Amino acid sequence: MKKKSVLGFILAGVFFAASPCSLFAQADIHFSQFYETSILRNPALTGVFAEDYKISAINRNQWSSISNPFVTTQVNAETHIHVTQEAEDFFSFGVLAYYDQAGSIDRKILCVYPAVNYNKSLEDEHNSFLSVGFTGGYMQYSFDPSKATFNNQYQNNVFNPSNPTGENLPNPKLGLWDLGAGVNFNSSMGQSNEMTYVFGVSGYHFTQPKNSYYNDPGIVMDMRWNINGAINGMLNEDIAFQIQANYAVQGTFNEIIGGGMIGWNRSTEGDIPMFSIFGGLFYRYQDAIIPTIKLRYKDYAFGVSYDVNVSTLKAATSMRGGYEISIAKTGLFHEVDGPAKKVLCSNFY
Repeated sequence: MKKKSVLGFILAGVFFAASPCSLFAQADIHFSQFYETSILRNPALTGVFAEDYKISAINRNQWSSISNPFVTTQVNAETHIHVTQEAEDFFSFGVLAYYDQAGSIDRKILCVYPAVNYNKSLEDEHNSFLSVGFTGGYMQYSFDPSKATFNNQYQNNVFNPSNPTGENLPNPKLGLWDLGAGVNFNSSMGQSNEMTYVFGVSGYHFTQPKNSYYNDPGIVMDMRWNINGAINGMLNEDIAFQIQANYAVQGTFNEIIGGGMIGWNRSTEGDIPMFSIFGGLFYRYQDAIIPTIKLRYKDYAFGVSYDVNVSTLKAATSMRGGYEISIAKTGLFHEVDGPAKKVLCSNFY
């Protein structure tokens, strides 16, 4: 039996959970349904949707075929208010929290990110907005040292948990403060503004917090830079489409993901479909092919996706990456006319 130290377990857990695309770089969590994680993707996307509020949750289960499952759960709430009754500019507010657990020593990450976003109206005809958003939050990393094994606990390749570890373990909890910001432009085109698009850039970990259980000042969290883009619209009265893409770079890690969905609307009530079903395909470069299904009934949306692993790990995973489930609820606090109806949505139909 191969001996393993706590350092090996910690590094393996961090590398696997952080990035299936690169085992040599520490990176933030990610989702295949990345278009449902506005604050995590770009704080300037906070509150950019047609209704008054949005509440959502995503659960991701990964690598259960080769190890203890790596499970990530995120919850998100967003809303917006207009500056004045006459002005089209509006403020957006939101808060995101996620919990990530990975590996045999239960490496955990708990994060809370509030966000604020100011959206400036640039052109009424095409409902164009330039948004500037900020987020700042608290991150806590931890692991369970009682579930780790150490070299000194092995004798003749036999593990004995009663043997002394010979290790000077650090505090198993690490707290970090973080800061991020982004800009985003969204607008529409077509004779009836039937097609909308967004484009933005963002950055995270501007504070470059220390990321060492041993309080080593030389180990800090790399800044993450993100580029987001999307376009959606109607091909006819019943058929809609959505294209989404995202690029992220953090230290030596980078991720490119993109794809699209096409859907059918059964009937409409005003500008909102009563029922929609979407299907499509996304691709995370050199990592996974991701078939996706999304359903919407009135103000509720449900998404299911599965990562078909095509990376160098496919021999060990048998191409089984992991599944992801999302649910979202949007709605109005009360029926209104005017500027509130001009806020465009890149995520829901």
